Formats: sequence, C-alpha cells, structure tokens
Amino acid sequence: MPNALVAFATRTGETQNIAELIAEGLRMSDVEVTAVNANKIKSESELTGYDALVLGSATYHGDMLQKMKSLLFLAEKAGLEGKVGGAFGAFGWSGEAPDRIFDTMKNVFKMEMVSGPLRLKTSSIGGGVKMAQDYGREIAGKLKV
Repeated sequence: MPNALVAFATRTGETQNIAELIAEGLRMSDVEVTAVNANKIKSESELTGYDALVLGSATYHGDMLQKMKSLLFLAEKAGLEGKVGGAFGAFGWSGEAPDRIFDTMKNVFKMEMVSGPLRLKTSSIGGGVKMAQDYGREIAGKLKV
C-alpha cells in the first residue's frame, strides 16, 4: 500500500482542516497517510520513507508561514526527487504560499507534482470539502500510475 505524508503550517487552524480533508481523500484511495503539523518535524529523515509528500501553509502577509519555510529547507536535504508531490493552503486575500511551495517542490526538489497547488479560502464553503478530498484523490492517482 502506498503511503503519504501531509504536513501543514497553520495559524488559525484552517490549513489543518484542509490537510485533514486531503488526507481523507488519500485514504479513500487506499493510501496510508500520516498528517502532521510542520512544527513537529525536526529532521529531514522524518520526510523519507513516503511515496508522496503533500505540504501546505497558510498565506500570511503575502508569504508562507516561517515553519513551512524551515520545513522546505529540511526537505531539500531529504532526497525527494521523483516522489509524488502536492501543495495546498488557506488564505485570506492573496494566497501565494501554495504556489511557492509547489514551485519549490517541482523545480528545486524535482518531485513529480500533480496538476497544480490547491488554494482555498476555507474548506467549509463553496465546495471546499470536495475540492480538498479530490486533491487527495489526484495525488493518489499519480501514485498508482
């Protein structure tokens, strides 16, 4: 059974909600999932051993949260080339964080990324639950190719 790590950096809890929905979509597709707050990851070795890595951060003042930046520096040393990846995040106004995470994973880590990042203002309105679950399914589909 393939496995995935969903790691998130959140300020108000909304990015965590999105992470849990993405994890749910992965589980619905028979993927074993570990979902964890980025604050708990202390070394690059904690990012290895997964078939997919899905990273998310809220956008705050036009940027990702500092803990996600730190996690990306760890991930750079983790040897993720060729692994499946996705990026997501909640935002209030601008929403740049998921795009920056996605581009880093694709261009720096050389991961096999899904079609694009998932950006949601909130998971509770406008079909957000389905969009997040579908994003998890998209990641799972890439694992089974």
